[in-house]
Amino acid sequence: MIYLLEDDDSIRKLVIYALESQGYVAKGFARPGEFWEAIKQEIPRLVLLDIMLPQEDGLSVLSRLRAKEETMKLPVIMLTAKNTEYDRAYGLDLGADDYISKPFGMMELVARVRAVLRRTTEEAREKEYHLAELTVCPSRHQVTVNGESVQLTYKEFLLLQLLLEGNGSILTRSVLMDKVWGLGAERENRTLDVHVRTLRAKLGTAGRYIETVRGVGYRMNGDIK
Repeated sequence: MIYLLEDDDSIRKLVIYALESQGYVAKGFARPGEFWEAIKQEIPRLVLLDIMLPQEDGLSVLSRLRAKEETMKLPVIMLTAKNTEYDRAYGLDLGADDYISKPFGMMELVARVRAVLRRTTEEAREKEYHLAELTVCPSRHQVTVNGESVQLTYKEFLLLQLLLEGNGSILTRSVLMDKVWGLGAERENRTLDVHVRTLRAKLGTAGRYIETVRGVGYRMNGDIK
């Protein structure tokens, strides 16, 4: 099942037709409220998400999807008329898997959908992170240090996974807050720092790999494989 959240009736009908003609099962929604009701009933394999929407913009929808445990790894392709570098970067930073600017061809759209589904399926099946004594397996929600299991909360696990995915790059406080707590989360409180401190403590010897970049954010320091 593929969900499309797009308020333009003509685009929505055309995209649904193109997907179904290629053998996919797809549903379209004009309003975020309808989309969220459908999510409660069934989690799709992929979401096509417009940015400019009534009720709630697409970036907010994406942030909420990434903040929920059941949809945090759900593949999302953004569809939008916005085409500035900032808009593209911001959407990708929030966790979009791909980004297609309007107007787009239906064959290109179907090809992008096929590629994202193939890539995310392979990653879910195979991806593990190894950093010295630390091993993290996202598909099994499993963390071990020196072979011993470490129990993390959902947000602690997501925070650790984001840092590992960064592969040594600095993740700013704003990006981490948006991805873990969602858009609109209070930036001035100490929630992020408290979670990082607790995460370090739970990881024991592996906690030393989480490096604080003062005034900027955090990164994972080490040879991630």
